[in-house]
Amino acid sequence: MNDTHPITLVTGANKGIGREIAGGLAALGHTVVLGSRSAELGEKAAAELRATGADAEALVLDVTDPASVAAAAAGIQARHGRLDTLVNNAGVAVPPGSDLSSQRPGTVDLAVVRRIFDTNVFGVVTVTDALLPLLRRSPAPRIVNVSSAAGSLSLMADQEAWAHEQPPICVGYIPSKSALTALTLQYARQLRPDGILVNAVCPGFVATDLNGHTGHRTPVQGAAAAVRMATVPAEGPTGTFSDDQGPVPW
Repeated sequence: MNDTHPITLVTGANKGIGREIAGGLAALGHTVVLGSRSAELGEKAAAELRATGADAEALVLDVTDPASVAAAAAGIQARHGRLDTLVNNAGVAVPPGSDLSSQRPGTVDLAVVRRIFDTNVFGVVTVTDALLPLLRRSPAPRIVNVSSAAGSLSLMADQEAWAHEQPPICVGYIPSKSALTALTLQYARQLRPDGILVNAVCPGFVATDLNGHTGHRTPVQGAAAAVRMATVPAEGPTGTFSDDQGPVPW
């Protein structure tokens, strides 16, 4: 059991933004647990971090599978006895086998939308609730939810941006991020008396598998806001939504 370094779980951590969040926190002295649906890919990412001197380990975790989540929580309990930081990073924009037209108003495939919400919203609830008992054992527990400014109601209401589809028109992914940001506030309100800080962050438009590598930011840049909020002091903020430049409109 590690009694000195913060223990941090990052979901969806075998690649992209999650991988860089794990790497950034490991560089700051965290013991990072890389949650991944694939044992092979998770261990590959963890081994790459260990090769840099990081304290990193892989953990099989499918956020949409309650049994997998329960097993992951039990594994962290057995190995570490507590959790200091949870970064809910796992997410999906366009599930395999579908395209953006399945999320357009008028041509919505509800099965696709449900799959997105299952990962981006219900998966966060499942993972967070399962790990709360371990977070309560931390002297300075934190939860960071990787959301998106694309889900900002204020930005979506900007009609001058509509001609450019900024944010894009998307019934599944965009509302799932709006819901995740709202969810962040509910947990922040509930957990504030317990000293558990809960914040949402936006990584920006990062080139990852999620968007076919069309983003203009790197995964390292996208990880910056999550790394910052995962390391705020015990008296730090809760119930906020920010990127690496500052607050994001609700």
